[in-house]
Amino acid sequence: MARIATLAEAVGELVHDGDVVALEGFTHLIPFAAGQEIIRQGRRDLTLVRMTPDVIYDQLIGAGCARKLIFSWGGNPGVGSLHRFRDAVQHAWPVPLEIEEHSHAGMANRYVAGASGLPFAVLRGYTGTDLPKHTDTIKPITCPFTGETLTAVPALNPDVTVIHAQRADRKGNVQLWGITGVQKEAVLAAKRSLVTVEEIVDTLEPRPNAVTLPGWVVTMVAEVPKGAHPSYAHDYYVRDNEYYKAWDAISRDREEFQRWLGEVAR
Repeated sequence: MARIATLAEAVGELVHDGDVVALEGFTHLIPFAAGQEIIRQGRRDLTLVRMTPDVIYDQLIGAGCARKLIFSWGGNPGVGSLHRFRDAVQHAWPVPLEIEEHSHAGMANRYVAGASGLPFAVLRGYTGTDLPKHTDTIKPITCPFTGETLTAVPALNPDVTVIHAQRADRKGNVQLWGITGVQKEAVLAAKRSLVTVEEIVDTLEPRPNAVTLPGWVVTMVAEVPKGAHPSYAHDYYVRDNEYYKAWDAISRDREEFQRWLGEVAR
């Protein structure tokens, strides 16, 4: 059964220097509060994993938490580039950042392989792209039945996966709904997991099309209202578009970013 704790306690116990950490969420339910708690606790040398790193990963990279990023797309959605990400790659500020780039399908299949206890995944993707030339974790493989050349990618098994959801009960069973991505697979693939939720309730009500994670696959749950802000949580609050616009100006300038970081790290 998942243990219920505060956000600070959960991050302090589950996220360690040098860990492979996945903070997953697609369009909504992005675990911003947990990411900023990782910044406050000063974690370093993390390998950050995410299909679509956006502003929270820009913040983590700019804060010097990351040494490597494994991803398939990165940007400030609807606005533009991630300037702290660019600065780290182009100028090694505040620390050098190694990147490992995949396609969306490749990343999703890597999580599925990890959740399934398999060493790698096989797909038809990457054909005609330059990614295999630049990413060592993309390899051709021959189908033993048809002789077709396919692509293999290694499983992803994060040390810890962090997601945000709408609800959990007091036993740590989690319920999320709306647009979901690979949150379930990322949790099942991980050695440890933290789920922040909008609220903890006595009983989870049946809900069509909701994803339910049983408490026995989740390590810890923390109640963090608005824990996905500035992204949105379906049925709880909308996306804060002004935050994403404001971040573009903050992140462009190192001094302005450091002022922001000083506020968050208090």
